Amino acid sequence: MDPQELRRRGGDENVATATEETEKKNNEDVSKRDKKKAMAKRGLRSLAVAVTLPALLTLLINYFLGSGNGYGKDGRPSWFPPLWAFHVTCLGASFLMGLAAWLVWVDGGFHRKPIALCLYLGQALLSMAWDPIVFRAGLGWIGLAVWAGEMAALFGCYRAFKGVNPVAGDLVKPCLAWAAFVAGG
Repeated sequence: MDPQELRRRGGDENVATATEETEKKNNEDVSKRDKKKAMAKRGLRSLAVAVTLPALLTLLINYFLGSGNGYGKDGRPSWFPPLWAFHVTCLGASFLMGLAAWLVWVDGGFHRKPIALCLYLGQALLSMAWDPIVFRAGLGWIGLAVWAGEMAALFGCYRAFKGVNPVAGDLVKPCLAWAAFVAGG
């Protein structure tokens, strides 16, 4: 048989078509994998920002404006934890709230429930203002009002976050418990 006749019969065309289809499918799989990797990197970046920014702000505020000469012998009640434990726990609560807010943001909760973002930002501002107001300035009554606002914002965050992502709502619970404990301060 003549080699040109073999080419005309189509046996090689089927092999070439199958090879092309396999290559196309492999390229699509690689493309999907690259897209997933890029999306995961963006997700990790946004998670890092959402968790680090509130924690860093809390750390800076505690360092520069934190516990000074408030009330009591050393600026705090006798039953209050040591300042390092107080600040570490405030930092942990800030971390948890950042993580909860990120979970809500990922699920599109801030678009569906814009009040959740307002509550979160209000809670963050009040939380960061409480320590300097109470311990540095020694303004107990104003501190009590700030604490009441923070508790209301935290409870609102809990309800709003729980409606979007139950895990985010559960992450707010320890923050609520910590804010309730701090109320005695």
